[in-house]
Amino acid sequence: MQTEVLKVTGMICGGCTASVADALMGIPGVSAADVSLSAGEARVQYDERVASAGLLKSAVEAAGFGVGSTSAPAAKRGCCG
Repeated sequence: MQTEVLKVTGMICGGCTASVADALMGIPGVSAADVSLSAGEARVQYDERVASAGLLKSAVEAAGFGVGSTSAPAAKRGCCG
């Protein structure tokens, strides 16, 4: 098992954290996704034989959020905007 901590931008409410968690938990090999609005991060446990850090980042971005940047993504800001 591998643990990855992703800095997630664009989250503005509990719905956002749920969207990020759902996107991460939808990836085969992910066993846990703990998303914190206040910390602006997601702590993900996954099987590195099945998933990768790049796949985790892609899932968060596909859900409309930024990863590893200090600014919110330009296209969509959270689940509400």
